[in-house]
Formats: sequence, C-alpha cells, structure tokens
Amino acid sequence: MDRIKRLSFEVLADHKSKFGEDFVENKKALNQVSIVRSKGLKNKVAGYITRFIKKEIREEKFKQDRSSYDSSNTEEQESTLDVTESEETSETVEEITLTNDEVETIVPKTKPVEEKTE
Repeated sequence: MDRIKRLSFEVLADHKSKFGEDFVENKKALNQVSIVRSKGLKNKVAGYITRFIKKEIREEKFKQDRSSYDSSNTEEQESTLDVTESEETSETVEEITLTNDEVETIVPKTKPVEEKTE
C-alpha cells in the first residue's frame, strides 16, 4: 500500500468526522490531529483524504438515486408495443407509446460545413 494512502487511512480511522470536502479545512484538521513536518507530505495526505471523502459522498448519492429509481413505479416507465393489422392494406402498423422519462432529445453538436467557392 502506498505511503500516502496508508497514512490517510490511519488518520481517517480515528478522526473521520473532522474531515470533509474542502482541502484547506482538511489541512487544518490534519494539523490538529497529527504532526506532519513536511509541507509536501501534509498536502498530499490532505489531498488524498479530500478526494476519498468526495468519492464516498458521490458513491453514496449514486446509490440513493439508483434505489429511488428502482423503487419507482416501473409500469409507468415501460413502453408498450401494440401490433395491429390494417384491414385495407394488410400491412402491419406498430404503435409505440413512450413516457416523457424515456424520450431523449439529441442535438447535433457539429456545425454545417461551408463549401468553398473559387
């Protein structure tokens, strides 16, 4: 295990509640709970702790969003496909019903190419 990672986990194991998403505040908290003589080492440990906390928060938010999406009514979100046969033309007509949540608007990001005139 990397030295920065190991030191960060040792500090977080005992003092996780003192750290958050702000790098400057994490440097101050690190000064309070430990003695780090090297400025570079202190910055690297505080930076790793900051990234680690942000990642945990992001993953927790993703899990909450996913669980709320899974618990929503799936019947409303499913599309239905009805196939009927037309009497006059004997062709198959498909009717697709989509909810607003399933429809994505795709906007091209490219500009039209202008022709050169000589």
